[in-house]
Amino acid sequence: MTRVTNLFVRTVAHPTIDIDKSEYDLDTFLGRCKHFFVITNPLNLFVSDAELEKAKELVIACRENKPLPDDVAEGELRRAKILYDSAFHPETGQKMNLIGRMSAQVPCNMIITGGMMTFYKSNLEVFLWQWINQSFNALVNFTNRSGDATFTNEQIAQSYVLATSGAVVTAVGLNKALKKAPPVVKRMVPFFAVFAANCINIPLMRAQELKCGTAIYDSDNNKVGYSKAAAQKGISQVIISRVFMAIPGMLLSPIIMDWMEQRGTLCRYPWLALPTQTGLLGLCLIFATPAGCALFNQCQRISFDELDSTAQDDLRRRFQNKPPQEVFFNKGL
Repeated sequence: MTRVTNLFVRTVAHPTIDIDKSEYDLDTFLGRCKHFFVITNPLNLFVSDAELEKAKELVIACRENKPLPDDVAEGELRRAKILYDSAFHPETGQKMNLIGRMSAQVPCNMIITGGMMTFYKSNLEVFLWQWINQSFNALVNFTNRSGDATFTNEQIAQSYVLATSGAVVTAVGLNKALKKAPPVVKRMVPFFAVFAANCINIPLMRAQELKCGTAIYDSDNNKVGYSKAAAQKGISQVIISRVFMAIPGMLLSPIIMDWMEQRGTLCRYPWLALPTQTGLLGLCLIFATPAGCALFNQCQRISFDELDSTAQDDLRRRFQNKPPQEVFFNKGL
């Protein structure tokens, strides 16, 4: 059985380049870090819609073995694939909303998290910034969901309300519980709140996958069904990845900010708090974001024995009691 390099590709169709084979080794953590470093580059946000559509056309033409312009070099094809991966969903091929793309993680998170960690003393401040943060997370989680699960407007609204309210209540509760804690610990309350909120927000915004299963594929990239077990595995990995992204900035910056406060720097120059906090977070997020995405391979495999009974029965029927020993799925980001 041939190993699948990219789950979502059916054909490789350019005589000189495999458009869907990354320049980096995606079987290694370092290779995935390099891959996601270019995908999550915030500069990708400034690419025009026209250029994105051109990149999509090049990628699709290359996959379908259609004639390409003579002046299209390999470097341009590689660049087109980077832009395609940064802006279009890997399974549906639909253009993702700007704020929900992973390339928006660094600028959006540094501003929002900077606000959370600067304004954390009153319940009103905690409520406001956690609501903004969880609204952003809900959008990102929905945009980067796995598979082709469909949601009604009512389901989206219900998931959003439950996800954001649960996360905000958790944050406010933690802020009250640690009211008498040392200042440096108080500064870390947003991290603990984000940790707890991710465990609430991600599963709720991807509840349809948990209910109906995520799409699974055979080694030839043919969709062969849906699996709830695959959805559970993928969502668990995404939760771990998101928490990992937050660790460097949200645990390191409180220590530095507390040190500056003890030295009296923030008392003499209180206006420094927000830009310093935001700058520290941005520096950490530039590296933590691709590293978090790289923790687990986006194309995940799951053995037949690990699948839920419904998925196993469907595969037995589909393959006449000779199901594949493993299938593949997109875990999402």
